[in-house]
Amino acid sequence: METREQRNERHKKAMQRKKQHVDERIAAAVIDKGLLLVLTGNGKGKSSSAFGMVARSVGHGLRCGVVQFIKGQWVCGEHLLFSSHPLVEFYVMNTGFTWDTQDREGDIAAAEKTWAHAEQLLRNPEVKVVVLDELTYMLTYGYLDHTKVLDALKQRPTDQHVIVTGRNANDQLIAIADTVSEINDVKHAFNAGVRVQSGIDY
Repeated sequence: METREQRNERHKKAMQRKKQHVDERIAAAVIDKGLLLVLTGNGKGKSSSAFGMVARSVGHGLRCGVVQFIKGQWVCGEHLLFSSHPLVEFYVMNTGFTWDTQDREGDIAAAEKTWAHAEQLLRNPEVKVVVLDELTYMLTYGYLDHTKVLDALKQRPTDQHVIVTGRNANDQLIAIADTVSEINDVKHAFNAGVRVQSGIDY
């Protein structure tokens, strides 16, 4: 039977090997560039993660831009927190969910107007972090031209980070992204009849 001392020594050696491996990977990472991050999947937490990165960026004094597609009819906590912050430019499409509007032509017009704000941010080298919240739906529904969106993402300033959220990110968007996280829906309170909660869901 392994003694406590033997277990501690085995743990120490394992952590030494792990540290060497991690240190080697850190040393090999020498590239600095603006990242394109895609947060997709059916699980909860995509926008929450994006706004967590906005909070981090603001903490570092970085200028940020936020464009929210789809949303707008609810008073969201992220809007209350960041919309008046001097380092954050915030624009909301303000049409609500597509199943509420039931107006494809109106949604397309609103999406194109909203995308114009996104394009301005993606051309501005002083804006270091851009969140395009729920953008994937605009591509899935065909509200925005895929080529125009992808070209704008590719041609943005080289040190600008962009975070795209939404379900069903398409293959072309995933292909040009640097980091892609798929958040899976293992269990959700809403499916058990629990209403959306302020601070957690919006």
